[in-house]
Amino acid sequence: PENKQLDRTYPGGVFDPLGFGNNEEQLAYLKVKEIKNGRLAMVSVFGYAIQAWYTGVGPLENWAAHLADPFGANVTTVVGMFATSGTKSMWYGPNRPKWLPGAEIPAYLTGEYPGDYGFDPVGLAADPENFARYREAEVLHGRWAMLATVGCLVPEFLAKFSGVPFAEPVWFKAGYGLFEGGIDYLGNPDLIHAQNAAIILGTQLILMGAIEAWRWNAPENKQLD
Repeated sequence: PENKQLDRTYPGGVFDPLGFGNNEEQLAYLKVKEIKNGRLAMVSVFGYAIQAWYTGVGPLENWAAHLADPFGANVTTVVGMFATSGTKSMWYGPNRPKWLPGAEIPAYLTGEYPGDYGFDPVGLAADPENFARYREAEVLHGRWAMLATVGCLVPEFLAKFSGVPFAEPVWFKAGYGLFEGGIDYLGNPDLIHAQNAAIILGTQLILMGAIEAWRWNAPENKQLD
């Protein structure tokens, strides 16, 4: 395990049950894919929020409306940067794809790290320590966003097509239920009946803060990328 170039963003250090890190070429390529999918997921979750504010319905209902009227209910997006294909050498080094062909790339962005397209208009990566911290934060946020993307869709999908009973399957309406009588965790009022937003926020901060503090300070994580 100590020879694998795994990063410390996994709590507990090395986590590779399927052996993806055994091949250095494959691991470098998978890092690029994770960054791309994480960025797309973060944009997707933001899109869910804007969509919910504008339409008042969940992503599945919006998707169904688009299928029913693709010319009247649609949005045009450019997602070429998020498509992943090619080899490791294509996505790293000075000849990697750039965010804008012909653009001047800062000297400190050398293509060493996955997801580096030379885009840093405000110099966030100019300081190496800040750059390392931002890289880690992006991976973590991307992973959470990928989970959130699935978590927003699955309950609504199951309720609509499989008849699985949910008190409220639409993601943004489910959270609002806290202010309308409370939320039953796992649908069981005898388990946890959440009614206080401050208590929920405090509990989350304590639990997530403890995990993050342990992950950041664990000796076995110090030397991992």
